[in-house]
Amino acid sequence: MTHQPRHINTARKQMGAFTLVELLVAIGIFVMITSIVAEYIFRSYEVNRFSLEMSDAIEYAKKGVEIMVKEVREASYGDNGDYPIAQADSQSITFYTDIDSDSEIEKVRYFLSGVNLIKGITEPTSGLPVQYLSANEATSTISQYIRNNTDPIFYYYNGDYPTDTINNPLPSPVTINSVRLIRLFLKINIDPAKAPGDFDLEEFVNLRNLKDNL
Repeated sequence: MTHQPRHINTARKQMGAFTLVELLVAIGIFVMITSIVAEYIFRSYEVNRFSLEMSDAIEYAKKGVEIMVKEVREASYGDNGDYPIAQADSQSITFYTDIDSDSEIEKVRYFLSGVNLIKGITEPTSGLPVQYLSANEATSTISQYIRNNTDPIFYYYNGDYPTDTINNPLPSPVTINSVRLIRLFLKINIDPAKAPGDFDLEEFVNLRNLKDNL
């Protein structure tokens, strides 16, 4: 039986031990790199998902605002003879308009409820006298994630704007028969704790049926 020198066996044992240490270090580095990559992928997914959700919320709001602008622009006297604008507050507006081209004038209300912009529609009653019963109001959400908090959504201007910057926007309580232009301003953000911050959506609406010197 051939015996190898003791120093050769010792060297091989040392080499084997060193290789095991290297393997453990390599495994540790691999696990660390894998964790970093996984975290990066997860964060990227979260950012992309947030961006997509934010984009959807903005598009949803734009579509709702587009409808609202069209309805406000065509505000007219109610079938009961009421003035086109029934109420004008900083976070709600009520007016009369024919929203479905059925020759009947509906009473429409837009108002902020929490972080949602709500639309209420009240159809006129049949028979005389025509009435708009609040119990008949049907509501739906036209925009979500509104972050105006206590800031106004609606600003009101008289027929002398933009020349008249002293009396505009009109002070509260608004004299409704002075309103000729309405500014809508929404701050949209599905999560204020995340960047990039609020998306501002702004529209100006002329009231065509009350238009005089605008």
